[in-house]
Amino acid sequence: MGKWQYKGRTSAGKEVAGEVEAANKSDVENLLRKKRIRATLVKKKPMALNLSFGSGVPLKIMARFTRQFSAMTSAGLPLIQCLDILQEQTEHATLKAAIMQVAADIQGGGTLADSLSKHKKIFSELYCQMIAAGEAGGILDTILLRLAEYMEKADALRRKIKGAMTYPVIVAVVAVAAVTILMVFVVPIFANMFSEGGAKLPLPTRIVMGISDFVRHWILAIVAAAGLGAFSFYRYYKTEKGMLAIDRLLLNTPVVGDLERKSCISRFTRTLGTLLNSGVSIIDALQVTGKTAGNKVLEIGIYKTLESISGGQTIADPLKATGVFPPMVIQMIAVGERTGGLSEMLVKISDFYDDEVDAAVESLTSMIEPLVIVVLGGIIGGVLVAMYLPMFEMAGTVGG
Repeated sequence: MGKWQYKGRTSAGKEVAGEVEAANKSDVENLLRKKRIRATLVKKKPMALNLSFGSGVPLKIMARFTRQFSAMTSAGLPLIQCLDILQEQTEHATLKAAIMQVAADIQGGGTLADSLSKHKKIFSELYCQMIAAGEAGGILDTILLRLAEYMEKADALRRKIKGAMTYPVIVAVVAVAAVTILMVFVVPIFANMFSEGGAKLPLPTRIVMGISDFVRHWILAIVAAAGLGAFSFYRYYKTEKGMLAIDRLLLNTPVVGDLERKSCISRFTRTLGTLLNSGVSIIDALQVTGKTAGNKVLEIGIYKTLESISGGQTIADPLKATGVFPPMVIQMIAVGERTGGLSEMLVKISDFYDDEVDAAVESLTSMIEPLVIVVLGGIIGGVLVAMYLPMFEMAGTVGG
């Protein structure tokens, strides 16, 4: 079995293209004939070197695609025509190829949800579940609009958190680079000058010169150790135990933990609320939400909640046991359950916590900026003072 690319015309005269899996060219032509497609081109798909990571389709592009899809379905355009237009409009190669394949699968008799689910790296389980609910309820345009709004808000939340973390990372990299340059290039110049003088150097100067010698002689080993440490941390985080330990530590870290907690609550409530609003059952909605939780502590709590729901209990109590959700959120969820308005209550909570994330980002940025400046200034200033101390002593001796 291999992948084959084809182009052809339907019985209505419409040009179509796509990919199929078959043993040989004859099988492809027979398969197309059963779908009432007259093949004009059939060729073996060439091997390609795939260097993309993850889905390769940014959330912003997916949100735009989904909003356009919603607008076209609302206007009453047939599904295949919508996909053809979207395929022509998108410039993203991965998404373009997926849309083409989805259109071919639908022409072959598949549903939109089933066709999308064949491309799990692009269309998440949440996406496919909501599309399936929209198809079943005859409200596909509404579901697509909700999906677009969900992804736009999720993208905005991600950019806020990324923006909060970018500044300190950049400053830390600059600080390390500045100190390394001082130790490798600047301090040795002073060291040579002092060694020619033969005078006894102050303790701070000797310490800085010792550090400089160590860095210059072992810089490759230091870089290798740092790389190995980062790789080991990454591998540990990929394990269940490591992910749970690090995510729990992150939640309990001052300032940063507050941002992580609020972003987790916002993501959880928006995802669950959007799924429930779209007609997805509470069991399926919790399963999807657990996979997109973004924090192992919360994910475990969601699956415990799923077991509780299956046993006929409420959502609120298992969520409270996670320690992630504050009492106010638990109370609002409990009220939503009792009144039958859980989905609306979850959306209100997510809107509230979106604003809380904004406040947490501002608080984190305002604390990190002066702290980084003080630390960076202290290190560089300390090195420079240590290098100038012998000069001050020599000036004092000459003056005396």
